[in-house]
Amino acid sequence: MSEAKQTPVNPLPLEGLRVVEFTHMVMGPTCGMVLADLGAEVIKVEPIDGDRTRHLLGAGAGFFPMFNRNKKSIAIDLHNPEGAAVARKLAASADVVAENFKPGTMKKYGLDYGALSSVNPRLIYVAHKGFLPGPYEHRTALDEVVQMMGGLAYMTGRPGDPLRAGTSVNDIMGGMFGAIGAMGALIQRGITGKGQEVQSALYENNVFLVGQHMLQYAITGQAAAPMPDRISAWAVYDVFTVKNGVQIFLSAVSDAQWVTFCDLLGFADLKADPRYHSNNARVSLRNELLPVLRERLTAWTADELATMFESAGLPFAPIRRPEELYQDEHLLATGGLVDITLPDGARAGQTAKTTLFPFTMDGHRLGVRLQPPTLGADTTALLEGLGYSPSELEALRQSRAVA
Repeated sequence: MSEAKQTPVNPLPLEGLRVVEFTHMVMGPTCGMVLADLGAEVIKVEPIDGDRTRHLLGAGAGFFPMFNRNKKSIAIDLHNPEGAAVARKLAASADVVAENFKPGTMKKYGLDYGALSSVNPRLIYVAHKGFLPGPYEHRTALDEVVQMMGGLAYMTGRPGDPLRAGTSVNDIMGGMFGAIGAMGALIQRGITGKGQEVQSALYENNVFLVGQHMLQYAITGQAAAPMPDRISAWAVYDVFTVKNGVQIFLSAVSDAQWVTFCDLLGFADLKADPRYHSNNARVSLRNELLPVLRERLTAWTADELATMFESAGLPFAPIRRPEELYQDEHLLATGGLVDITLPDGARAGQTAKTTLFPFTMDGHRLGVRLQPPTLGADTTALLEGLGYSPSELEALRQSRAVA
């Protein structure tokens, strides 16, 4: 298998674009990361004491290094009038400004779309919120909040046990949709010469994700059951516990695959049984068929089944934990994991592998050009670029407007 090159596409699609992001946590930084990986100069505006995700523990330990690569960092105190003035001057130099604060926050500092677009009508302003404008817009949103109220937790958990998805799906996708909106607005700006505000929201993102289940109800009149209790569209499409108690996902999603499945495993009697001749017939008898399959499949180990299914072209998957993906032969062979230098914490200065975007451009993976920045690493260079003199810089630092 050939490895996709990590040499940057030359030029990168968004090279020459300046993005200033006033973001924190996951949603806003994801938008900036998308634009940064695609070549934009992305400037992360942080508080004097830094984005708080730099120092999160547990499930949040990977947030900052994951979503802030290929960015520059400037530390500005927006509560300080001098700092807010610096931020406005920086934002005036941008093609895109991104933020993900509560409604009204940016307006307090003159950093809202109305104020900034009056200075720069070509500005694209991407606001990431919990909810689009409406009755809920002033509620505080988290990924869990919108998963619970938006049907995703209901669909993920067992009946009576709503469960959030195992990663920050709405935060990440909400940021991605913000970036998609920004790129669409940039194309339109190239036609009209005018910028615009783009809004992306967690709740609406979540509703989009469960839209297929909503349409199922609209079309069939039957409400979608939680995934562990769903009526599957395919009869063989499940996790099986096989020899030595190891689990593996196995499936046969067409009539042709059912025949291959039976031939592969020597289930001639099931293949010949007229009750199982079509997928829909097998689905209707799934409660009868699956126990038979579960018992028979214990004759093989998970590795044996994987080898057999791969050779036959049948869908299968080992059940893995995230940390096991560091040893995945496909990711290692295709350049899907790259080293970054950790900027904070006990391992600051050490390297760890992170994941790249799951696509290539002209045969290249979009790599890491800039390491996740240390706090304020680019403050001096960026302010000098805006015309601040050494004495003005020193005065700003003395007043704690910047760091």
